[in-house]
Amino acid sequence: MSTPTNEQRYKLIFTVPHSSLEDCKDAIFAVGAGTYPGGKYKNVCFESPGVCQFLPSDGAKPNIGAVGKLEKVEEMRVEMLCVGHGVMLKSVDALKSAHPYEEPAYEVYKMENV
Repeated sequence: MSTPTNEQRYKLIFTVPHSSLEDCKDAIFAVGAGTYPGGKYKNVCFESPGVCQFLPSDGAKPNIGAVGKLEKVEEMRVEMLCVGHGVMLKSVDALKSAHPYEEPAYEVYKMENV
């Protein structure tokens, strides 16, 4: 049985090159993401591999690839729970600081407490 919480829950999803996976997860876990209500489980996430495609335009400063050249990179998709609005905001900030890309791809979803 799960531990109930009145705090709002969010799902943070992001993609990251394999070489930066652990650095990003460590930074986000350090601010409280991936911890389930009650604290019995910490550093929880789901990972699935995939391929990211992007085309840097003029003015971009790509970490990988070059402006005007289509790039494909093997990356990991990571999903983790953020309990509380503050934890979610700190997690997004931590991701942006730790991620190697100029514009990290991420999504945040507000979850229903059921």
